[in-house]
Amino acid sequence: MTFSSYFYVMTKQELRKKYKDLRKTITQDQLEDLSIAIANNVLQLPIWEYSFYHTFLTIEEQKEINTDYLLNILSGKDKNIVISKSDFTTLDMTHYLLTDNTRIKKNNWNIPEPVDGIEIATEKIDVVFVPLLAFDVKGNRVGYGKGFYDRFLANCRPETITVGLSFFEAENTIEAISKNDVPLDYCVTPEKVYEF
Repeated sequence: MTFSSYFYVMTKQELRKKYKDLRKTITQDQLEDLSIAIANNVLQLPIWEYSFYHTFLTIEEQKEINTDYLLNILSGKDKNIVISKSDFTTLDMTHYLLTDNTRIKKNNWNIPEPVDGIEIATEKIDVVFVPLLAFDVKGNRVGYGKGFYDRFLANCRPETITVGLSFFEAENTIEAISKNDVPLDYCVTPEKVYEF
């Protein structure tokens, strides 16, 4: 019997459930503290010489990382901040510059999105902060399962830097990685920075 037969690897569905359940146990105060720790650790990354930084806006109902702290860092560094609007029929995202005039509205899935604005081409984006539920030590990630970010990242330039943000540390391995799954360059947790 080989060692691997003792070693149980969770499926993506099991990982989604595990980490959604773990998120539910985080209090609002903990969520803010962990989000601040993540934002502070992002400052250690060698990514600050670029212009266009794409980030997700927090889905509060999913207990996602509060990206307001990251937005404050980006605007403090005078970066162009890019946010997206999701099309659930095509599963594609359109990207817009976040400005003082941008109107944000939640869609039917509680995702805060720009109503309209200045559209930014995917090829212009230098750094992408990627939402996730779980990730492993090789930089593979598990998202919500719709593939929005894998499609988006596949259309970015090869040198675009991808940074996952996670409340939790890495899994050893994620099984059933498909050729469409785009791995991360970094993942930042409250405790540490992973480089892949």
